[in-house]
Amino acid sequence: MKTVLTMLFAAFLISTSSVWVRWAELAPSVSGFYRMAIGGVLLILICLVQKRRLWVDGRYLAQLFIVALFFAADLWLWHRSIFYVGPGLATVLGNFQVFFMTLFGVLFLQEKIGWRFLLGLALTFFGLFLLVGIHWSDLNADYRLGVFYGIGTAVAYTGFMVTLRRVQGQKDALTAMANLGVMSLLCAALLLIEATLSNESLYITTWTAFGSMLALGVLCQVMGWVMITRTMPLLPVSIVGLLLLLQPAMSMVWDVLFFDRPMSSNDYWGLMLVLLGIYLATLKTRKRIS
Repeated sequence: MKTVLTMLFAAFLISTSSVWVRWAELAPSVSGFYRMAIGGVLLILICLVQKRRLWVDGRYLAQLFIVALFFAADLWLWHRSIFYVGPGLATVLGNFQVFFMTLFGVLFLQEKIGWRFLLGLALTFFGLFLLVGIHWSDLNADYRLGVFYGIGTAVAYTGFMVTLRRVQGQKDALTAMANLGVMSLLCAALLLIEATLSNESLYITTWTAFGSMLALGVLCQVMGWVMITRTMPLLPVSIVGLLLLLQPAMSMVWDVLFFDRPMSSNDYWGLMLVLLGIYLATLKTRKRIS
């Protein structure tokens, strides 16, 4: 029970990520930079205190750089999606990575698709149609762009997961926490370069923005992910998939509570179908990547 509660609390913490991004009202790349910089520094400090190894060689660092590149793209897309479609839908769309992960397995790893995945795919796309497809012609250009940014987030996150899995699967790999710490700092550097080239201000001028960035870096990037990586191997695959669905579900709840997102009956049905579809597809996917 303690392990289940830990996973639930971790998913709850990570579900607040999009809320902190929205409340900070910073440029998307800037909020991503602070999240990764704060989180990366804390993770590296933890590794130093625990005397964990932080270096392998230049080739290994180059591989982590590719991982960071995908995660930087993920944050670049996701933070923009948050501002266009809201924290809830942006997070739900980002969880479509389950399907892109399976597609990668089919195309490059000769894996087979089971009936659960096909059913989950059908339910998810029907749910997405209820959420945005029915009124697509009535949506403004920014909202439509936000939907595509959200789907792009899922693609970028898939690249992150695939490359990180490859790095962590090596014989001389660093620990998961060390990998996450080094990757976070590399990702922060990439986002800093992007923000500078885009003339996005790094100044934090309000206490709300300052507190939001601390929460994003400490609660979400460090506490949430550390708890997930530690508890995931201790639980059955089906339970992990179900518990982690708390993240997109709660993100939609925060969107309704804090940002007055209107929800019709179609939206509620669509959300339930999307979450059910993702869960069914996750059953097979987590067996593959765990």
